[in-house]
Amino acid sequence: MLAWKITGIIATAAIILSMPLYALRVDRHGASPPGVKPAPRFVGSGKCQSCHNREYDLWKGSHHERAMAPASDETVLGDFNDAVFTHFGTESRFYKKDGRFFVRTSGPGGRMGEHEITHTFGWYPLQQYLVPFPGGRFQCLPIAWDVEKGKWYHLYPDDPIDPGDWLYWTNAGQNWNGMCAECHSTNLRKNFDLHTNTYDTRWSEISVGCEACHGPGSRHVAWAELPDMARPETDNFDLAVKTSALTSRSHVELCAPCHSRRAALGDYTHTEPDLLDSMLPTLLEEGRYFPDGQILDEVYVYGSFVQSKMYHRDVRCSDCHEVHSAKRIKEGNNLCLQCHRADEYDTKAHHFHKTRAEKGEPIRSDEGDVLYEVGTGADCTQCHMPGRVYMGIDYRPDHSFRIPRPDLDEKLGTPDACSRCHVNQSVQWCNEAVGKWYGPGRRPHYGAILAAGRQRDPEAGDLLVRLAGDSLYPVIVRATALSLLEPYAGETVQNVFTRALMDEEALIRRTALAHLHPSAPGEEAKRIAPLLYDPVKAVRTEAAHRLAGPPSEYLTPHQQHVYTAALREFETTMAYSADFAFGRFNLANLNVSLGREEEAVKNYLAAIAIDDLFYPAKVNLAMLYNGQGEKARAEALLREVAASHPDLYDAAYSLGLLLAEREKYEEAVHYLERAAKGMPRHARAHYNLGLLRQYLGNDAGAEISLRQALEVEPASMDFLYALADFYLKRGRLEQAEAVGKMMIEKHPQNKLGYEILKYARGKRRP
Repeated sequence: MLAWKITGIIATAAIILSMPLYALRVDRHGASPPGVKPAPRFVGSGKCQSCHNREYDLWKGSHHERAMAPASDETVLGDFNDAVFTHFGTESRFYKKDGRFFVRTSGPGGRMGEHEITHTFGWYPLQQYLVPFPGGRFQCLPIAWDVEKGKWYHLYPDDPIDPGDWLYWTNAGQNWNGMCAECHSTNLRKNFDLHTNTYDTRWSEISVGCEACHGPGSRHVAWAELPDMARPETDNFDLAVKTSALTSRSHVELCAPCHSRRAALGDYTHTEPDLLDSMLPTLLEEGRYFPDGQILDEVYVYGSFVQSKMYHRDVRCSDCHEVHSAKRIKEGNNLCLQCHRADEYDTKAHHFHKTRAEKGEPIRSDEGDVLYEVGTGADCTQCHMPGRVYMGIDYRPDHSFRIPRPDLDEKLGTPDACSRCHVNQSVQWCNEAVGKWYGPGRRPHYGAILAAGRQRDPEAGDLLVRLAGDSLYPVIVRATALSLLEPYAGETVQNVFTRALMDEEALIRRTALAHLHPSAPGEEAKRIAPLLYDPVKAVRTEAAHRLAGPPSEYLTPHQQHVYTAALREFETTMAYSADFAFGRFNLANLNVSLGREEEAVKNYLAAIAIDDLFYPAKVNLAMLYNGQGEKARAEALLREVAASHPDLYDAAYSLGLLLAEREKYEEAVHYLERAAKGMPRHARAHYNLGLLRQYLGNDAGAEISLRQALEVEPASMDFLYALADFYLKRGRLEQAEAVGKMMIEKHPQNKLGYEILKYARGKRRP
């Protein structure tokens, strides 16, 4: 029987690359029953203008106000005068007909066809366009308008995207309803029906209006329209959301629901007391962030800013950005000099670069392209906010405000501001230059620990333990360290998770729940049950998720009642995201825990249908099939994963075990070798490869693999016994005796080592 475990993940994969806008219907609320104070309603930004004219004028014309609009001559920036754009042989034509906007391009299945464009999405530096499809779907074209250069361009210029790929423009990866709508319109209700696979998406204002931040304004408007003397004393002027006299954290968390990479836990209602009642922020995960926390994938701003010293010293978004126009409140270094002394920081003695006043000719490549402008090294943002380009042309600075660290670039391969400009110099040269300016030596950085944790370095365990428990580090860093501790065993690690379950930060508690080592059902219930009462949605629902199945049988009657409610919340949350592969995946995992195998299979298959490359669903479905005796189906799925993700060594390992179980030994060796090579610190991969090589008569290879397993886990009794047994069966008694001594040294209470030692010595001395 394969020692497989179906793991449940909430893939924080909610928001991805170039995303469009949704099914657009204005929603009207009905009246409240007599005698009941009506719930606040959304009334539209136009209601705010008469009293807040200055703020309204700043907002008008802003990126927020232009986040989305019906396609018209006033809103469409692209060239629809029979313009033609060609990408990998596909010719797309943009034109107008009867005052409406159209594109002829490849559509579903790669077939050419005419598609009407009904809405614009975004304003600058690019504008995208939405096309309606059956089932309430709106899809975003992959061809966008470069506003500055005045030309069409493709968001994925390097390779053609297969029509079956999740990212193809008519598929889920470019679906406006689920990917983009909640942040480009106000009061967005996604309304996805997982049974019919359709949307009934609604909104109250097509773009990002006043109420997107202030919440529904009907009560405030009613209060404001009363005569001055008749206005009653009311909290926060009867506004649904408090936006003034806030702490830095509260202010930043007003912006976070949109300006973050996260998983949505439901429609944003503006009434959630905690950030994790509405969303789950992405941690500093591999593929999303570099090991030191710098931006890699399109993660927006929140995850970066909360790492910064600025954030921890009460700097907030409005200190740099005018909140209604979203523009910077000052330009150039003057923005930073609001707080940082000019005579200390805006000097060559600090930045060691020419100023713009001393600027010379730009530095060019051999092809003549401008690499960088001389003088930019004196700009604060160039050194402390190095950015990346997303969606082809959209440059976004990293908001973690970090000191340039070419030493980390040299050790970890993370970007540094110096190498961005000094492209003709080595990283070592940059590091030496910084050393000359600021002296040798740099403070240790958590990036080195996270990098080691990503590699499952055995030496990283203690460092991750300290990082996860140190409240002086940013919460997102501590939570990331905690998530990386999952592969590490031992009492110390268990204690860290136990303490984390009681942490004051919801993100720490939720991360601990998600990555907690499984234990006996009774112990699991004892540790997790208190978090069913957690006030934060993301925490209590994950607690219910972890308790589903056998652990729930150990709950008290009252705990059972709370568990049932929290589990219903979890299912509702996942159903909300069932238009994503990860939502169906988590529903399937829950069904497995609850013994609903038929429902689990349906949801795994639905996840695969949404995104055929979402390998966790294939792996877990293979595990389920294997448990049901459907070995051939399990093998087929794992082969698909191994072929499409050759660097997914865990899948190769699982496939190798299954093939060995099915007596396809030669192929099993191939996949176990791939797994062992790709996961050199995975002791069990070496161990199982060693056993299989031994079975096939490859003694030299078997010995190497068994010793490699022991090098990774020198105290493992399984590995010690396997190696001793290997030597004994081949009459290599001296080596067997040496292993027996190691067994006694590592496990003095275990009789097995003494027996092996006695047997080997007895054979050597007849």
